[in-house]
Amino acid sequence: MAQHFLLSAKARRLSLTQVAGLTDTEILALLKKARWGTEEEQVCSRCGIRHFAYFIKTRQQWQCKHCHTRFSITTGTIFQSHKLSLRQILIALYLFTTESKGLSAVSLSHKLNVQYKTAWILLHKFRESLNLTKDLTALSGEVHIDGCYVNYYLRPKNFQHKRIDRRAKRNQRKDKSCVMVFRQRAANQNRIQGADRSIVAVLKEENTQDILALTHKLVKPNSTICADENPAYDSLALHYQLERVNHSQEYCSIDGITNNLAESFFARLRRMITGIHHRMSNRYLIHYANEIAWREDERRKSIQEKFNELLNKCLSCPPSRHFVGYWQGNKRPPVSFGVSSLSDNQQYHIAA
Repeated sequence: MAQHFLLSAKARRLSLTQVAGLTDTEILALLKKARWGTEEEQVCSRCGIRHFAYFIKTRQQWQCKHCHTRFSITTGTIFQSHKLSLRQILIALYLFTTESKGLSAVSLSHKLNVQYKTAWILLHKFRESLNLTKDLTALSGEVHIDGCYVNYYLRPKNFQHKRIDRRAKRNQRKDKSCVMVFRQRAANQNRIQGADRSIVAVLKEENTQDILALTHKLVKPNSTICADENPAYDSLALHYQLERVNHSQEYCSIDGITNNLAESFFARLRRMITGIHHRMSNRYLIHYANEIAWREDERRKSIQEKFNELLNKCLSCPPSRHFVGYWQGNKRPPVSFGVSSLSDNQQYHIAA
């Protein structure tokens, strides 16, 4: 019997003791290499010129030789104006990377001995960096699509005569929404079994108009789409090779048609909601869904590879616009549904 990848020594290339045991010099060298690709040259956060800047050792900052601006290792990144130490940030990033279903802010606050508010903001900055750097290149080949409803549960009344029909649309919750996923089957199944790329979006409900617009944007022509029996996918047959599986009768057809790649994604998403976060606001639902997509796509990489990748993403993102002064009233804009949910975060940063 073959050993699971997560149980192998290849997956355990980085430990918490290694990250916590880094010296200040090693931490600075690690961040310099992750941000600029080298430990010698720096890129000015103002003029953008790569050169050997003056290093002010007492302040751990550099001074640009061209515009004379002083900048630190986190200036112009999502960690700008951070209050936590760099070591605490790296430990939080390691803990975030190693969890298979996500990390709650309460758990992180206990492990770092910080306030819940601090941990919540830091985790959302990680998720924002994943959302800003996600790859929206159109998928091809065999693509599995499906939708999963969240924020739909209504607790039944104690007395039977007060209970309502929770299936009726008039009795459903107003914040009910749908997470839509598009997953591309890997071409080389011997190297990566299952999907190798996932893209998520948020809908109010599964409807023909939004699904058709999303599919045209995210899936290349002449691709094969696998979906369930929902009539909202009927219009895709005019533009793609559509294969259906009727879940009311079977999970996999006799011909082998299935959309299990999407179902496996939703299995992890549901466990994230049930066991870690318990509830997700629609305002940040795209961040949580995109985090699960990243965990699914990087499941065959070692801890060190995922740690370095997430660190590079955080240091390549601009300062956060949504989570600076959050507890003082700077909230994220209202949730966007459909195609606009794919890039509303990027558009907000560009406008800012």
